[in-house]
Amino acid sequence: MAVAPVEFVADPALTLQLLAWTVAGASLGSLSGLIPGLHANNFALLLAGVAVSVPGPPLFIGCAMLAAGVVHTFLNAVPAMALGVPDAEMAVTALPGHRMVRDGRGYEAIRLSALGSVLAVLVAVPLAIPVTRVMTAVYPTVRANLSLVLAMVVVALIASEFTWRARLAGLLSFSLAAGLGLLTLDLSPDAPLEAGGTLAPLFAGLFGAPVLIDALAGSGLPPQRDGEIAMSRRLVGATALAGSLAGAIVGYIPGISAAIAAVAVLVFVPGNADDRGYIVATSGVDTANTIFALFALVAIGQPRTGVMVAFENVNAPLELPILLVAVVLAGLIGFVLVIVVGETYLELAGRVAYWKISTAVLGLLLVLSYLFTGLLGIAIFVVATVIGLVPVRLRARRVHLMGVLIGPLLVGF
Repeated sequence: MAVAPVEFVADPALTLQLLAWTVAGASLGSLSGLIPGLHANNFALLLAGVAVSVPGPPLFIGCAMLAAGVVHTFLNAVPAMALGVPDAEMAVTALPGHRMVRDGRGYEAIRLSALGSVLAVLVAVPLAIPVTRVMTAVYPTVRANLSLVLAMVVVALIASEFTWRARLAGLLSFSLAAGLGLLTLDLSPDAPLEAGGTLAPLFAGLFGAPVLIDALAGSGLPPQRDGEIAMSRRLVGATALAGSLAGAIVGYIPGISAAIAAVAVLVFVPGNADDRGYIVATSGVDTANTIFALFALVAIGQPRTGVMVAFENVNAPLELPILLVAVVLAGLIGFVLVIVVGETYLELAGRVAYWKISTAVLGLLLVLSYLFTGLLGIAIFVVATVIGLVPVRLRARRVHLMGVLIGPLLVGF
């Protein structure tokens, strides 16, 4: 694994400069993470468009971008939990965080997410080199058989449903999402923002709008109780470790999302197939993926995330020790922010009529779809929303909608 020459920051002035750039990036990541519907890839491309004109050393600009990407993975759990909480009728298909918020356990859910992310950072950094060596060794085989690997993932996800009706619903959801991905992912429509792309309306429609639509008639957020964690420390640690290792897989294999990897984590961690375990696992996978994607860029020369594409565009040198310091600092900042900001976010959301929140956020998703993809983005958003309602109505997991990415990859291979 070829790595650029290592330059240790020993000069106090350079250390302060590194800290300042990291804090600046973390601040941007916290703002982006709190905007519902702003996909990490679109945010990263926006950063890339701005970063090239920012005066400063490319290494520190790269540190800021990595910090922004890491903190985004911490804070994006907050609007996912606080906005669009469905009523009890939709409990079967409600996202785990939503169910906990509905049960008054929102503070606990936020702290579990924070723990999953920060433990993933602390675990992924020391494991990154040995895990990357293993992944680099097996990557050529995986790459040559990617279609088979992805097909096995799809079959396993559908088989993991508990009833035949849910399995058929999962297959239908996957097929519809895959078809939509085939038709739209490669489009490059004119849009107000150059950092556009169809991922914004696709993900907003598939995963965001259906929850908000169901919440329009909801009664809003119930009062939240204390944030005491009802999950053993050992289980939290084991789940975060498994999530971090799964993040390495997500970092190397295209089409595998944090949600898909989290389902696998819960299979391999005994006594963990509940909402709390899913929150820890998903947060851990999502954050660890940012770190392992950096090592994947070094090892195989391919950017696997939007943040890594943006990082490559600013020609930042791959000086891993300095970059990892920025990542760890960003992780600690994100851990504090997600708890403090998350609990305030929940309190504020609980004071507003929920139909107003849902309507406002739906409007925001439409605006983002237009900004990133133009008028075509609004059409994609509407179609994606209809497809996103399929697993909700048929009582299947929403994770099958990741067919929007997996389907085109299967056809491409």
